[in-house]
Amino acid sequence: MKRDPQPTPAQRLRRMHDVLMHAYGPQFWWPAQSPFEVILGAYLTQNTAWKAVERSLAILRAAGALTVEGMRVISVVKLRRLIRPSGFITRKAPALKAFVRLLDKQFGGSLAALAALPTEELRQRLIALPGVGPETADAILLYALGHPVPIADEYLRRIAERHGLLASPTGRRHITYDALTSLTRHAFAADPAPAQAQLFNEFHALTVAVGKAHCGRTARCESCPLAADLNSSFQPSALSSKPAPPERWPAVNPKKLTAES
Repeated sequence: MKRDPQPTPAQRLRRMHDVLMHAYGPQFWWPAQSPFEVILGAYLTQNTAWKAVERSLAILRAAGALTVEGMRVISVVKLRRLIRPSGFITRKAPALKAFVRLLDKQFGGSLAALAALPTEELRQRLIALPGVGPETADAILLYALGHPVPIADEYLRRIAERHGLLASPTGRRHITYDALTSLTRHAFAADPAPAQAQLFNEFHALTVAVGKAHCGRTARCESCPLAADLNSSFQPSALSSKPAPPERWPAVNPKKLTAES
């Protein structure tokens, strides 16, 4: 009897999206009221819990600094004080000011003009800024500027490692960021190009949701929607119940970019 071929890691990851969507529903991520607020959040959330970022954003909002103009006129000293809940203020405050200087000097202060650059060129411009690594750059590209790029984080790394989707070259938990994003890109390669930005958006948010609930430093596989993926006979249609959905947030619409977003 001929056996069906085993799914590839990319096919399994694409199936995980469908399973998580079935379990949790749309996540409406990133929580923000404007694209510029998304960018600030992407900087502030580095090495920081989101609850702390929320406190910093609330303080910035009260100070009128959640716009390009507000961030432009505020001093670095004051900015450090306002973002203190997010930590690493001596690094994050100058990095935020550097982003605004780039926006003003090269794009007339317009996020729409920035977003109009080709994806790879824009990504390299962002990564060249202080305080911006690949994950922060991709978060800004996807969530604030609407470019179809996948994002990888520690939750996805744990999923990929524990489900055997990727092998570390050294065998010691060194799956790279590029390997994770490449796998994600292959997983959604067959989907229509216009839909990929939303798919990458939802998939990243869904992996965060399942990661917080089940795939922390210690795996908690009981009742995890992805537990059946470890069984080669798993079929998504076999799911019959849904875990309670996580807290949801209003999503920013990157298509509504303005010069002062």
